[in-house]
Amino acid sequence: MTDDLMGTTPPIQTGSPSATAEFCSDVLIGLQHPGQKEIPSKYLYDAVGSALFDAICLLPEYGLTRAELRILERHADEIIARTTGPAVVAELGSGSGQKTRLLLESLARRQRVNYYPIDVSGSALYRCSQELGNLDMVSLVGFESAYLDGLREVALRRRDGERLLVLFLGSTIGNFDRGADEAFLCAVRTILKKGDALLLATDLQKPVEVLIKAYDDSAGVTAAFNKNLLARINCELNANFDLSRFDHVVRYDTAEDRIEMHLRSKVRQQITIRDARFSFAMQSGETIWTESSHKYTLQQARELGERTGYRCLGQWVDSEWPFAESLLIAV
Repeated sequence: MTDDLMGTTPPIQTGSPSATAEFCSDVLIGLQHPGQKEIPSKYLYDAVGSALFDAICLLPEYGLTRAELRILERHADEIIARTTGPAVVAELGSGSGQKTRLLLESLARRQRVNYYPIDVSGSALYRCSQELGNLDMVSLVGFESAYLDGLREVALRRRDGERLLVLFLGSTIGNFDRGADEAFLCAVRTILKKGDALLLATDLQKPVEVLIKAYDDSAGVTAAFNKNLLARINCELNANFDLSRFDHVVRYDTAEDRIEMHLRSKVRQQITIRDARFSFAMQSGETIWTESSHKYTLQQARELGERTGYRCLGQWVDSEWPFAESLLIAV
């Protein structure tokens, strides 16, 4: 039972009421992008998409989540011991919160904790509150918002002298383009104070055939996850995408060390987004780029932190599915 919430369902601070307008704007901009149509990957995670992603994490081909769980099961106490006793924990992209439980339980054995999950998906925050809302010595308030907006709100809530630990798990940093990952960590650093900590998860480089299978599983769950983005546009923006006319396609860009997910049109077709009064054509074989997942080396992860205002205090690695947690301290 939480101390402040007395076992009730933890509250969620909602984001801007203009979220649908922002979604529409980002979709239109991406579909008119010169050379390659694209839609930001954050929009994959509506209620259905979040549930499908939870299913992906259970697939035998997708070892990332199990690797991170193994690291945290073995090293959560050591990771927490190397921080300066944060009383405030903010998580960027909390998802269901299963992995976070291990860190919060370790920290709560030492002191009372205020935990703030931040996610663009309200359904993910609800599942997180169900998973973690009754932990002893932990008070939970979720923020349905963009990462940086939510983190700024959290920073305003902490008291003088309280340290902040930011969790960025699941290798979500890999969804940023090269350079954009650095800019994002710099933006996080401007919100933090000296001595605050960032636990950064990075999926490490591994054989291409392993990665292709992980993002194009034999059961077709990842394909359904990817195509659900079109279903979301149909539902929320009154569009007429025919999902049967698109294939889920996975590519590996060796120059950028990244997996890419695309939706490829099977035929030439005309699509209308009625709420935006916008129509566009797709040629047979043309794709919409929906997600990137960059892969790192241990040294690249450490240097990324050092270039953006942090010092690396330690790295923990899973050898079965190469994956790393890096503890970075703001300097």
